Amino acid sequence: MRYAIIDIETTGGNKITEISVFIHDGTQTIDEFTSLVDPECHIPAFITKLTGISNSTVRGAPKFYEIAKQLVELTKDTVFVAHNVNFDYGIIQKEFAALGATFKRKKLCTVRLSRKLIPGLKSYSLGKLCASQGIPLEDRHRARGDAAATVILFEKLLQLDTEGVFDAFLKGNSRQGTLPPLLPKEVFDGLPEKEGVYYFRNAQNEVIYVGKANNIKQRVASHIYDKAKKEVSLCMETANITYTETGSELLALLLESSEIKRIYPKFNRAQRRTGENIGLFSYEDRNGILHIAFNKLRLVNKPILKFYNATEARVFVEKLCESFELCPKYCHLQSNVSACFHYQIKQCKGICKGEESISDYNQRVHVALDSIRFEAESFVILEKGLQPNQQAFVLVVNNVYKGFGYVPKKKVIDQITEYTPYLTPQQDNRDIHRILNSFLKKNPERMLPVTGSFETEFRLF
Repeated sequence: MRYAIIDIETTGGNKITEISVFIHDGTQTIDEFTSLVDPECHIPAFITKLTGISNSTVRGAPKFYEIAKQLVELTKDTVFVAHNVNFDYGIIQKEFAALGATFKRKKLCTVRLSRKLIPGLKSYSLGKLCASQGIPLEDRHRARGDAAATVILFEKLLQLDTEGVFDAFLKGNSRQGTLPPLLPKEVFDGLPEKEGVYYFRNAQNEVIYVGKANNIKQRVASHIYDKAKKEVSLCMETANITYTETGSELLALLLESSEIKRIYPKFNRAQRRTGENIGLFSYEDRNGILHIAFNKLRLVNKPILKFYNATEARVFVEKLCESFELCPKYCHLQSNVSACFHYQIKQCKGICKGEESISDYNQRVHVALDSIRFEAESFVILEKGLQPNQQAFVLVVNNVYKGFGYVPKKKVIDQITEYTPYLTPQQDNRDIHRILNSFLKKNPERMLPVTGSFETEFRLF
């Protein structure tokens, strides 16, 4: 069997600036190819500082398409080997894809092989691994220097493999060979196939990503085998995965949203906003016309809805105004006008011109406001629990999300305060309202209105 032991340097993105390939027959190196590559784009200063490769360094170097054929022929019928193989392999695949070609080889990762054959090390980075094993590493962060050190490491791993680890990793169905390099196989194998929230953690045990799933193991696997740049970067840093089972998708969605805001993970972009500052409210003027407006929360008493910023609030009101043919003047979207611009384009029925009755206009405002409120001010949503004898619940009181919890399945609740011992308190925010509204639109029968005193028998859904 032949192996192509490869290292690349990049612009920090998907473009290669240098590549080095050592062809190994399992005993010794039999061929080598090393070349700078013109990435046809700017090389950032921080990359130049790390690698020494600058824009002037690659001036006159071949472009990737000029060496692509040679790389295909050189690596034909070989196993692609690299330290953190998914990174190098993924970048090279993208370079070929940009040329309209495919590049596919079997892969071996010297990080994962080292974790298996040289267990117990604190770090499996190339530099620290070479230092611990007495492997010379010259020209660090240059393709040939790193590739040459990987060759020596590879030969050492071959010698240590007395139990067929290489063969096991090369099997088509081997998860061990394709998992993120820092993630132990037993961690992945221990993930449940149930609803819940999962946490990707780095080597310092910091949470770098939070996600929700109906099947935690299946969803985590989709991250691992996704070739998108974000997913590859995430997996490269992942050293552990923990989880919290919730028993239902709705509770997983709610917990995920609150955890993202609590932890602010590096790789979560959606829902990372914190600190709602703007409140939506309505009032009646001296003429009896209902207004819709938004302002800073400290100036708003009991807001109908909260927003993270004025722009988000304005966009929301604009959509509400358009959907229900409200007047922008009385929605505080157009100021210092006697009649709104929407009247001219027939999107306002003329309340601002005295051509629509106040009662008709106010009725539409009420309908618009009702569309964004929960149907009941206080209610519970009942969901499947973690155990067969449990019932999960989501609690909203006076249009404020209070949190979720689990009660014994046969528990009879007589007072709303009886939920308190079972409740995991959570923060109310716009994203939570969006999640609950979306769920209730699809499942309106799941809303059970409650008052200060009520009785309901819990049923397992």
